[in-house]
Amino acid sequence: MTRPILLDTSFLVDLERETVARERGPARSFLPRLRGRRLVVSIVSVEELLEGAADDRAALASLQRFTIQGLHLAQARRCALLQRRAARRMGENDAWLVATAQAIDADVVGADRPAFDRLGARYLRFR
Repeated sequence: MTRPILLDTSFLVDLERETVARERGPARSFLPRLRGRRLVVSIVSVEELLEGAADDRAALASLQRFTIQGLHLAQARRCALLQRRAARRMGENDAWLVATAQAIDADVVGADRPAFDRLGARYLRFR
């Protein structure tokens, strides 16, 4: 069985921009590598996307093709543990994403961000 893919907001924003512009940029070029894997978006990324969206309806419509992952006790416990053990705390949203990826045993696709270094090979950089 192949692990799911948790899509970071950086990937979602680039994917939406490239789709609207009908360009084949880094996000759209990376999509074939994800074929056959379940694509998941954390509710944290949904919030980040809506926060920056000019059109909430269009932003929500663009997410309909993905599985939306909520936050539950498993993620809360992992997030607390990650933050407690970290020499330097992560940003809250990044901590929730790492905890979610660990809780659902997913790889993460995003831009190069230091918070995801702890995922090692489970972090897939798309640009």
